[in-house]
Amino acid sequence: MRGRTTTTRRRWGALALATGVLAALLPFTAAAAANTVTVYYQPPAAWGASVNIHYGVDGQAWTPVPGVPMDTACTGWRRKTLDLGAAAGLQVVFTNGSGVWDNNNGANYRLGTGAVTVAAGRIGTGDPCAPSSPSPSPSATASPTPSPSGTATPTPSGGAGNTAEVWYHLTPRGWTAANLHYRPTGGAWTTAPGVAMETRCAGWARRIVDLGAATGLTAAFNDTAGTWDNNGGADYTLGVGRSVVDNGRVTASAADPCAPVAPDTTPPSTPGGLTAVADGLAVTLSWTAATDDRGVTGYELTRTGGAGSTTVTSTTTRYVAYDLRPATAYTWSVRALDAAGNRSAASAPASATTGAAPAGGAPLGGDPREDSIYFVMTARFADGDPANDRGGSQHVASGNAANGDPMFRGDFKGLVDKLDYIKALGFSAIWITPVVLNRSDYDYHGYHGWDFYRVDPRLESAGASYQDLINAAHAKGIKIFQDVVYNHSSRWGAKGLFTPTVYGTRDEQWKWYYDQPQAGREYDPMVEATGADPALTPAQNAKAKGRPYNGDVWSSAAPTGNTCLNWGTPTGGRSPEGYTLYQCQWPTPTSKLFPADRYHQCWIGNWEGEDARSCWLHEDLADFNTENAAVQEYLINAYNRFIDMGVDGFRIDTAVHIPRVTWNRRFLPAIQQHAVSRFGEKGKDFYVFGEVAAFVNDKWNRGSVNHSAQFFTWQERKEYSPDDVRAAIEQYDYEQLLGPAGQPTTDNAFLRGNAYHAPDHSKFSGMNVIDMRMHMNFSDAGNAFGNGKDSDDSYNDATYNAVYVDSHDYGPNKSSTRYTGGTDAWAENMSLMWTFRGIPTLYYGSEIEFQKGARIDCGPTCPLATTGRAYYGDHLAGTVTAADFGVVGTAGGTVATTLAQPLVKHVQRLNRIRRAVPALQKGQYSTEGVSGAMAYKRRFTEGAVDSFALVTVSGGATFRGVPNGRYVDAVTGDARTVTDGTLTASVSGKGNLRVYVLDLPGNPAPGKIGADGPYLR
Repeated sequence: MRGRTTTTRRRWGALALATGVLAALLPFTAAAAANTVTVYYQPPAAWGASVNIHYGVDGQAWTPVPGVPMDTACTGWRRKTLDLGAAAGLQVVFTNGSGVWDNNNGANYRLGTGAVTVAAGRIGTGDPCAPSSPSPSPSATASPTPSPSGTATPTPSGGAGNTAEVWYHLTPRGWTAANLHYRPTGGAWTTAPGVAMETRCAGWARRIVDLGAATGLTAAFNDTAGTWDNNGGADYTLGVGRSVVDNGRVTASAADPCAPVAPDTTPPSTPGGLTAVADGLAVTLSWTAATDDRGVTGYELTRTGGAGSTTVTSTTTRYVAYDLRPATAYTWSVRALDAAGNRSAASAPASATTGAAPAGGAPLGGDPREDSIYFVMTARFADGDPANDRGGSQHVASGNAANGDPMFRGDFKGLVDKLDYIKALGFSAIWITPVVLNRSDYDYHGYHGWDFYRVDPRLESAGASYQDLINAAHAKGIKIFQDVVYNHSSRWGAKGLFTPTVYGTRDEQWKWYYDQPQAGREYDPMVEATGADPALTPAQNAKAKGRPYNGDVWSSAAPTGNTCLNWGTPTGGRSPEGYTLYQCQWPTPTSKLFPADRYHQCWIGNWEGEDARSCWLHEDLADFNTENAAVQEYLINAYNRFIDMGVDGFRIDTAVHIPRVTWNRRFLPAIQQHAVSRFGEKGKDFYVFGEVAAFVNDKWNRGSVNHSAQFFTWQERKEYSPDDVRAAIEQYDYEQLLGPAGQPTTDNAFLRGNAYHAPDHSKFSGMNVIDMRMHMNFSDAGNAFGNGKDSDDSYNDATYNAVYVDSHDYGPNKSSTRYTGGTDAWAENMSLMWTFRGIPTLYYGSEIEFQKGARIDCGPTCPLATTGRAYYGDHLAGTVTAADFGVVGTAGGTVATTLAQPLVKHVQRLNRIRRAVPALQKGQYSTEGVSGAMAYKRRFTEGAVDSFALVTVSGGATFRGVPNGRYVDAVTGDARTVTDGTLTASVSGKGNLRVYVLDLPGNPAPGKIGADGPYLR
């Protein structure tokens, strides 16, 4: 994730709006054609006179908190009529205006059109204030939760009385049939499970109920097989006439869902204004929207030029073509499509010629599962060029100055110099922290990006640019996996997209902070204030020292178009120094300093709610509106430049905070298309692994599928609205309703018996993930193993998971300290990671238990030297050459002592064993017929390769039903001939290991690999 500061994260109290804090994603504009809902609310008696309704029309922004006042309807009831435009419904919550909320226990109330009531947590229909209608308050007549064991008396049939026509939508819940279990107002419940509903058309069931003299009913539904929809235990309250229950939403006086619709034979209008703009090998196409009597569903683009013609589709009026040849002319035309398959006439053509192939390197290619990954924080690893070290404005305050330890201390030159150290450990890939130019008071970690098109100069030096690092690593056979951030920029925005102008005045309090603006000058972290300004007092110079120029981001006069309220007026608060604070002085999501089309404008309130994907994590992390086309283009084009440089993959920071549908529609295809168009087959091996930070020990993150790691490895299963904002909400609601039980499963990671089978990646999203569940449980290797197995059927392919014990953010069980379980436990964890499925990943220094037990991060409130992000280069002083992966050629100085440590010897040998046994790299696994605490069989079969291994960690195991033949242990060289399908492996010692490899024709067992060490023996 990101570096922490000492500023407290701000929240919205206890208000948990599942999809309700999308404020300012889109401006709310009601449609001209009236489509209304009148909401009647019965507030708790203790609320008093003030009642507000806070709501979000489907696909639109929510009202600003705390919503709008409701009118008095009659005694005990409030009312508000709302215009829904073209939407079918909305979500609402209620508040007394003093911080007390009714948000349906965090689920919000989902309402349709017509007259709707909300009382005591229940949704009903009708006007409770009409003279002829009794109050529908459910408090005195609440039904029990429907149960198949219910034996209530059936409702008697009346004569010519009232009727209710009840419709239920089966499709959202995946049902094929439904029963209606109901109770007329004042009457008795039907016998559970109720009465059968008639299927009227695909996905819809209906039942007409004779109410007699009753004017409504309470209802619940079930799928005829024991699964219930009882509105979360509150049941549904319906009135007379036709009521539709659709995905938890009740619509009174609704249209017939199965009424025949006249065939659509009218094509959309022809799109206009098609333009094509080339940028290197990419061409951006845009056009004006077409219209249709029933709605445009997408566009079809036909391209000619290059190697013939091709046709693709888009759901928006913009498309970026990447799979293009250099210096080639192409022509496109576009047609509009509707749901009936009607196509418009083709637009006028637009042409563009691509540029030359960009200079840069080329990725190494190859299956990423063949690698093991060494994770470094570049600025803290090794200092190759002290001239680019920078302490920043917090150098003294943090205590770093006293230690001679600037935050930017390591660099690319230091990393280049120590590539042989990493190779000697046996690692063939390096994950490095973000490289883009950062901007904040404490940004050595790289997660406060400001200029996404420029490498941070504090990392580069003469002869050691980022390109030089990539080339040097590749020359040694080592891949570079670059950490990238799509979710947020720095608090100062993103150069080239939007940078906020904030209030500042150079009075006696603040002139040490605000630089005098200078025409043409902008932020440059390489130039820091020296603290010798004659216009400042000594105390002010001490505060100013280390600050880069900031005169480009402040103004005492409100800029043109300013929307921040009360510009420059005192807030009444004080800074830590005791100085007056002003309105609009700092960028925040709610200050209106950022435009809503570029940045989200809310704080996260519910970390398992929809707002976790569309609000700010922290005040230093300005949250991109990633559903905006301009933002998407900015990020895609920025990261394409690094793909062009030849990086081998991306580690995606804060991936969970962007909707999966946005990843699947925009960013992941852009990465894959650009990598393949640039590098062909090697581009197909570009490895993407996302951080989906689910810090829980269960399989699904507190039951929220949208916030679980495995969820992001899958494509979407249905089409959503063309508009990305609406699609994000639709996808969230659809998948949350399906829940964990409705998610896809696979055996891609599992053997079938003893046989490897070709995995099915047809539904793969393009994003692999960090194995957060194993990470959370690595305080004990056995727990990590058990939890990993339990989750593996829900990843698209768990063999591609990146697996680590701890990182720059957390240790196991969300510990705030670096792993301190002991050397033996570290060895056991490593033995499991290097032989179980997934790609083993080690945080720098863990090979010597560097900083064990130290706080991982405390921002600038303590010296970096006391944290888990301490400088590592002192342990690497001297010289080292690698003879091969995991093999030291020569070593002298302190680094030789480092390489002699027990865990170093352990990881070296593990890397050598894993590299020699394909089953350990890419194999599927099974525990069928295996006895042992941490034991499994693995196999990988492809082409001429067939690798089968039996593995047990820290203890003995027996493998039954395995193929007969000769097995050789890669740890001891022990050979066994199996004739009865059974092999028993004896092993003792925490972290010790047995890897019996089947000796097959053309695939001989490698025998003993490496020399006995402190753990493998």
